[in-house]
Parts: sequence; C-alpha cells; structure tokens
Amino acid sequence: MLDRLHIPGLGGWHEDPLWASFYDWSVEHPRAGGLFWRLGIASDLRRLYAAAGEIGRQPAGSAILDIPCGGGVALRGLRPGQGVRYVAADIAQTMLDKTMEAARERGVADQVEPRIADVGALPFGDGEFDLVVSFTGLHCFPDPHRAVLEMGRVTHAGGVLTGSALLNTPVLSHGGLRAVPLRRVGRVSGLLGPSATGEEVQRWLAEAGFGAITLEMSGTMGYFRGVKDA
Repeated sequence: MLDRLHIPGLGGWHEDPLWASFYDWSVEHPRAGGLFWRLGIASDLRRLYAAAGEIGRQPAGSAILDIPCGGGVALRGLRPGQGVRYVAADIAQTMLDKTMEAARERGVADQVEPRIADVGALPFGDGEFDLVVSFTGLHCFPDPHRAVLEMGRVTHAGGVLTGSALLNTPVLSHGGLRAVPLRRVGRVSGLLGPSATGEEVQRWLAEAGFGAITLEMSGTMGYFRGVKDA
C-alpha cells in the first residue's frame, strides 16, 4: 500500500528514509527541532509531546496500537512498569528495529510488541485496542480515508483514536505557505500522500464510529481525537 516512487538519497517507507531520520531527530531535540517545526510548518512541537502524554495515562492491562511507529517517538509517552500491551506497528522492519532500540533506551521494551502491518489492512481484530495513536502519519498514507476506517475498526468501544497530520490548509492560513516546499518535495518523492482537510478527517472519524471529535490546529499540523461510540 505504501509503495511509492523512489528518489535516491531520500529512501522509501519500506526502508529508512532520510526524512524519517530527520523527523526522529527533530522530536528528540526540542530546541533545535522545535525551531524547525516553527519555521517549516508554523507548528509548536510541544503540542506533539502533550498528545503523546495520553499513552502514559492508560491503566494497566490496556492495549495500545501505535501506527506508524516510525522511529518510536511516541514511546516518550509510555511509562516503565505501566503494565500495558503496546503494539508498535509499521510497514518497514527498519522502523521497528529503531523503535525497539528506542524502547530499550527508555526502559519500556518489556511492554512493546513490534509488528509489521499495513494501515490499510490491519492484522488485528475488531475492537482489539483501547487506544490507537497515529502521530504524523496520516499524511503519508496513499489512502488516508481507508486508514482512518481501519484504525477505527480495531478501536474498542469507548476507546480513543488520536493522532496528528499535516493537513491540506489554505496557503494563506495556518502557515500553509511555509509548508508548500515540504509538500512538493514529499509528494514528488512519494513520501507524502494526498493527506486531507480538517473537515475530511472529522467526517472520516464520524464514519468510523467516533464521537466527541476534536481537531486542533498547530500551524499546518492538525491534532485529532475521537472516542469510539459504545
């Protein structure tokens, strides 16, 4: 599902693209990375940290799905000894390897289960997870609508789907003009998909059975959250 045009030096999502490594670096270096986020997409990196904090509020026994886990940046929300099942899923084995390395460094590897998975056809049962997180991933999927429906399918009734994405915003609002070069390079290289507008994301969440839907913009990055209807 994520097969794309390959441009030498950038890599593809089945590999370890240069962009993914830079993204991981930016998140792990708040000062320098935060400056890039502000200049590049007019977004506050601290908003990502706050969103990942929901992972750490899950009670023992909860099941969490992180897709795409990438290099494991969402692991910052997972607490040692939290007692949850944390499935880190990605289409690339290299990403899973990086996630497990990050999990060991954070002392949470005993809770993390790496899994190769395509977000368009998740290999999990209906309602298997209490929390599904998808940070900075939706804009990379070639079919984001289908991805939202699949993530909704595996979310338990009363559970939460939350994440973030570079949304299709007007050029003259939400820092849209700053993101134009990033979008062009990403789409030509095949690293970025069609993404969506904020209205589309909210409509897809409702279609997937979510209520209490919220969408907050931080520059061109939209943070969405919904609670699965019982």
